[in-house]
Amino acid sequence: MNWDRIQGNWKQVTGQAKEQWGKLTEDDFDVVAGRRDQLAGKIQERYGVAKDEAESQIAEWERKATDAWFPKK
Repeated sequence: MNWDRIQGNWKQVTGQAKEQWGKLTEDDFDVVAGRRDQLAGKIQERYGVAKDEAESQIAEWERKATDAWFPKK
């Protein structure tokens, strides 16, 4: 999946992100606003993991993204 598509539809995919990272708050997701680097920082902060681990988790989550996550146009 293309990160630009995730970023462009951030409000629609936050539900999927919440399932993956339950410790992140609504405010965290508002701050992230689809920016991958911000998401990595919040994962590091809330889960106490290193940057490379946070990036790995994001990459795995991104691979799981399917068309079902996105609104039909």
